[in-house]
Amino acid sequence: MDAEPRWPVDDPAALEARITFLTEADRLKGVIRASTLLDQSRQENVAEHCWQAALAALVWLGDLPPDELDRILAMLILHDLVEIDAGDQPINEPHDAVALERAERSAADRIYGLLPAPQGAQLRGIWDEFEARQSRPARLAKSVDYALPVLQSFAANPLRPDHVAVGQQNLRQGRARLLAETLPELHEHLLSGLTLGAEAITARCAFLAEADQLKRIDRATTLCDGSRQENSAEHSWHLALYALALADHAPIDVSIFRVIRMLLLHDLVEIDAGDAPIYAQTEASQKEIAQAELAAADRIFGILPASEGAALRALWDEFEAAETADARFAKALDRFQPPIQNLASGGLSWKRNGVGFDMIEARVGATIRRSVPLLWQHIAPRIRAVTGI
Repeated sequence: MDAEPRWPVDDPAALEARITFLTEADRLKGVIRASTLLDQSRQENVAEHCWQAALAALVWLGDLPPDELDRILAMLILHDLVEIDAGDQPINEPHDAVALERAERSAADRIYGLLPAPQGAQLRGIWDEFEARQSRPARLAKSVDYALPVLQSFAANPLRPDHVAVGQQNLRQGRARLLAETLPELHEHLLSGLTLGAEAITARCAFLAEADQLKRIDRATTLCDGSRQENSAEHSWHLALYALALADHAPIDVSIFRVIRMLLLHDLVEIDAGDAPIYAQTEASQKEIAQAELAAADRIFGILPASEGAALRALWDEFEAAETADARFAKALDRFQPPIQNLASGGLSWKRNGVGFDMIEARVGATIRRSVPLLWQHIAPRIRAVTGI
């Protein structure tokens, strides 16, 4: 996808349309699924699921050719946006399949229609391919989407017998039996209740189960509607979507799907180190945070087989160093998303923390300007108006 032409970057209306799309996508964080977090503290939302599904593709499908994996990542980042309008349909509950398909296609028309026409059509095409389940990338993306809830059911603590029963039925007779064709080793491991299988597949599933904890790490930034703080898992998904939507604004030497990989991984260390709001950091605390995050990276990426963990850890290290074009663009998006959330909520988290324009410009604007000056130019006047300083 990186080789395809980019859209004009000097069109403020097109940029505003992309921001509108990304703000609308924030609503996916409020759509609740039947699946629960592994600790059973609550049901997960669809945005969290999309993040973990994309992460699972990195782990379970990491040996695919990069271009094919890129397509699958795009599908999994985009695949459930239609649930903003159509809602989530639990697999074990009866439903009208024709009516559901009609509702999802209507939702796709509306949501992808928010983007500039060429781009909206391209991303809608990726969603259509996923839904058709005819191509190999679509079948593999569907396989990951089907496998993840089963893993969550079997790795939960405490276990829920009703969820385990649904997972077993799904693997044997339901849609997850597709894994027997596409990912037989994973199918066997899941069918055994995570007790049988090669060391590598066991380690990959253990890593994904550990990643589930990111859904419990709250950030200072609220959702666009101000209803609650967002968490680091749904934030990571939203950033991956930002990379897709704003790809044309990236410097020409940036590989968008390397950026997406970084953004899917970048906050995993917060499972151990927690989230550190940027406006509360001091020089001393930044050193402590860096040490805690390095230790977390050692532990979390170390769960994977050595070579696989090292490859993902290298992407995380690159993001942290922010020296390559890919990492600088990823960092810029990580700084750009929270102001968009704040502008949508009327500056809620800025006001709660007494943050003014000068601090935002210094701690956020500088990083955005380093890679994509146009993005900062677009939002800086609005931030100044909201903060009143």
